Parts: sequence; structure tokens; C-alpha cells
Amino acid sequence: MELLILLAIALFILFYRKYKGQNVYHFITLQATNMYNRFAPYSFKVIRQKTKDLGQEYTPRQYMIQVATFSIFAGVISYLYFYNILISVIYIIALDMTIPYLAYLRCKRVYSEFIFEQIQIYTTNTIMEFATTQSFVKALEGVVASGVLEDPVLSDVDLMISLAYQNGSIDESIEFMTAKYPYYIVKNMHQLFLQITKEGARDSGESLDNMQLDIDMLVESVYRDRMERANFHKGFLKYGIMLYLMVMLIQYLLGRDTYIQLLDNVFVKIILHGIILVNSYFLLKGEKFYNENVGEE
Repeated sequence: MELLILLAIALFILFYRKYKGQNVYHFITLQATNMYNRFAPYSFKVIRQKTKDLGQEYTPRQYMIQVATFSIFAGVISYLYFYNILISVIYIIALDMTIPYLAYLRCKRVYSEFIFEQIQIYTTNTIMEFATTQSFVKALEGVVASGVLEDPVLSDVDLMISLAYQNGSIDESIEFMTAKYPYYIVKNMHQLFLQITKEGARDSGESLDNMQLDIDMLVESVYRDRMERANFHKGFLKYGIMLYLMVMLIQYLLGRDTYIQLLDNVFVKIILHGIILVNSYFLLKGEKFYNENVGEE
């Protein structure tokens, strides 16, 4: 164990001497960024860039704090379980390796919330414009000109307009947008516009008002669900951390010396590893549930 500690110190000194005059912290963050840019999927790069544009992406300093927090937590918990520094180092590395996955989930949640807000703006403003112009294409042009939309929804609405003029009908435009954003409000609004356009309804005001009410009710329920999820998430994390700390209760009941003697039994170690792994899987699944499908109806 002492050899591992000396090796870690030697590596630090080597980096420090090699990059003397540079900030070691900045060097580490730069290498991590380069690694991300090289191997991250294109779709995630787009999502992460939008998260940055929204000002909700973590800074390198915040990521370093997260790494330090995870390392301390994993080190303390694993040491309380096994009283073995080598095992603690392995768990620290394993937990730190989940940080990119957690960043991916968080960025997906932020991006999903952003897309839903854009879809809300798209549907609401299209209905308002249509009530004035009585033309679906003109309504889309009005929404684009108003400057309320952002990419990627803005570019998709531009494409809808181009398809409508190219084909002389709105069918392909609606099929494209409904497939790209399979939200309940988008599908229903497009069906309403198709019905009005095809049947040539003279008085569509009441239908549009009802559609607007449906959108408002749906948006309210989604935002309420978002707050409930956030509250549940906090309680879920507290519960998960408390499960890790159950080992302290066991040591209190058995006595620390008796517990350490039990660690000589291979089966006891296997059970303890199983407890940690199952609880960790439980927490990761909870994080996945919390961060995915936000804004979906």
C-alpha cells in the first residue's frame, strides 16, 4: 500500500516538474477536455453545447469539486466497510468513472427541458398567429419572424416552411415536425390545422381556444411534475446515502473489533461488496429515471 502512495506522489512530482510554470490544475482540466472532445458522441456534443449556451453546464472548477466530493465519499464509505486502503482506492476510481455518465444524464435533462419549452412556445405562438392569418404557413413565418424560437426548433420550423412552399401543401411539413417532436401537443395541434386546412372551416376560433387551453393545462402538469421529481430526487439521494451508512449500525451492534474479524471471511466480503454494488446500481437507476424523459407527456 505504501508503494502505491509513493507512486502517486512520484507521478504528481513528475507532472509538476514537466509542466513547471504552468498550473497543474489547468493542465489536468485541459487534458480531460481534450479527451472528451475526442471520444464523446456527436449527439452528446450538441446537447452539451446547448447546455453551455443556456449557462447550465458545470465549470471545470465545479467538475473538480465533484471529483473531490465523490472521491472522499467513496473513500470513507469503502474504508468503513473493509478497512482496506487498496479497496478504497479501487472504489474511488470506480465512482469517479461514473461522473461522465452523470454529466451526460444531467445535460440530457437540461436539453429536454429546453426542447419542451421551445415546443410550448412553438405551439402557443403558432396558434396565436393562425388566429390572425388563417394560414398555417403564414403562421409559421410569423413565429420565425418574432424571434421567440431558438435552434434546433427554429431551423426545423424554417424547414417546414420550405417544404410547404416546395410541395404546395402542409402535409409533409406536418409529418416531419410530428416525427421530429413526438409530443402530444404537437400532434394534436397539427391534426387540428390539417382538419381546418382540408375542410376549409370558416370559424376555427373556438377550436383554437380549446387547443390553447389543452396546451396550458399540459404545460402546468409538466412543470408540476418537474417540481415533484426534484423533491423526490432529494429524498431519494438521502435514502440511498443512508443505506450505505447501515454498516455503521452493524459495527455498533457487533463491535468494531468483532466486525474486523468477520472481514477475514471471504463470504462476508462478497456480501459487503454486493451491498455496495446493488445500492450503487439502485442510485444510478434513480439518477437515470430523474434525468431522462423530462418534459415528456
